[in-house]
Amino acid sequence: MRTPSSGVTPEGLPVIGLLALSALVFALADWLFPAFVCLAGCWFGVHFFRDPERVVPQGAGLSVSPADGKIIRIEERPDPFTDKKLTCISIFMNVFSVHVNRAPLACVVEDVRYWPGKFFNASLDKASVDNERCAYHLRDGEGKTWTMVQIAGLIARRIVCRAEIKDALARGERMGMIRFGSRVDLYLPEGYIPAVRTGDQVFAGQSVIARAGG
Repeated sequence: MRTPSSGVTPEGLPVIGLLALSALVFALADWLFPAFVCLAGCWFGVHFFRDPERVVPQGAGLSVSPADGKIIRIEERPDPFTDKKLTCISIFMNVFSVHVNRAPLACVVEDVRYWPGKFFNASLDKASVDNERCAYHLRDGEGKTWTMVQIAGLIARRIVCRAEIKDALARGERMGMIRFGSRVDLYLPEGYIPAVRTGDQVFAGQSVIARAGG
């Protein structure tokens, strides 16, 4: 399991470095407009690939949000692994959100599946079955299974998966990211209920998104 060690996720370092170098070269050549464009791009790259530390809530029967963003949908949907209808919470990330995804609870990764696909707007309902996506089947300490799905969006063209089968993850641990606007779906097992409502803003690894008691 690869873990970042800085305030910027590793996938962003080449992009930021290239833009910073380009800005310097253009500035030395006295090409001010291209230098300004690259400098602005460098700032946006640092902002987009930021990876802040989070205070992870403690306590039994809690699940934290796997992504930063806005809750756009809470409904029953077929689980990608079992096809059983479960409560699914959808979190939409815009280009200004932190795009590092985190484990919703302490768990073991039992399966990882990837589906190539299209790049519709991630907020659309059909994105959950038509878009490029990566699903994780997770088992918690009580034996309950959870499913988390990273869904690429209209602009996103790469899903980063750091977690591997048999990895043991702590609640709130970093496990991947999606570049640019995208979505993460979390399927709750029986016995858990949503702790959020449509329209709520949540933060990965920090906001409680579901609780035991359903």
